[in-house]
Amino acid sequence: MGETFADGDIVALTHADWDVTLPPPVFAEPPSLVLHAAAWTDVDGAEDDPQGAAAVNVGGTRHAAELGVPLAYYSTDYVFDGAKREPYVESDPPHPLSAYGRTKLYGEGAAGEQGWIVRSSGPFVPVGKNFVTTMLRLGREREEVAVVDDQRSAPTYVGHLAAATRELLERPFGVWHLAAAGDCTWAEFAEAIFAEAGLQTRVRRISSDELGRPAPRPPYSVLRSEKDAPELPHWREGLRDCLRAGV
Repeated sequence: MGETFADGDIVALTHADWDVTLPPPVFAEPPSLVLHAAAWTDVDGAEDDPQGAAAVNVGGTRHAAELGVPLAYYSTDYVFDGAKREPYVESDPPHPLSAYGRTKLYGEGAAGEQGWIVRSSGPFVPVGKNFVTTMLRLGREREEVAVVDDQRSAPTYVGHLAAATRELLERPFGVWHLAAAGDCTWAEFAEAIFAEAGLQTRVRRISSDELGRPAPRPPYSVLRSEKDAPELPHWREGLRDCLRAGV
């Protein structure tokens, strides 16, 4: 995000700077725009601690909105249940399956009327803990990795999402779907990661039931826009750009 908005006067706040479960601090110069990406993203952990997840995803968003300036709130494809089996658009009614999905949906409501609700899917970056960095670590350690093959979405490179967000700021407030073009299962994405990284690691395709995670995931959560939303490149191009950025 920072590189995309680098020509502006940006203040990047860490958790240490502001715990969003608390009211916002007093800024020497009030912001003119808030890109609200702070979130509880531990999908399975939210099942065990839904109140903790809500404190961040709902309460934190309400606190960000209290700054009284335009707000871009990053939501998720997990607000849908995956029963549609064709791309979800902005007017489709949400029906989250998990505590995480519910808190992100309630967070959309907490963003207020001066907000862009940015729904995306499977965000990944060159650093930190995400699917790409995890697969690369496992791929270097193992000959075979088991990955679910019955959940389909459109993994989105955050660099491309940031560029699309910048374009979105010229559009009206409301709900917007910004996700990579194309779609794939997590197993297909893992195979692409290994191929692009030159790893010989095999992918063993398994079901969500075999994985046995506490939180249910939507089996199909591909996002598309029925509005004049900025278009993002294909997820595979996003993967290549992410790897070039130095994973």
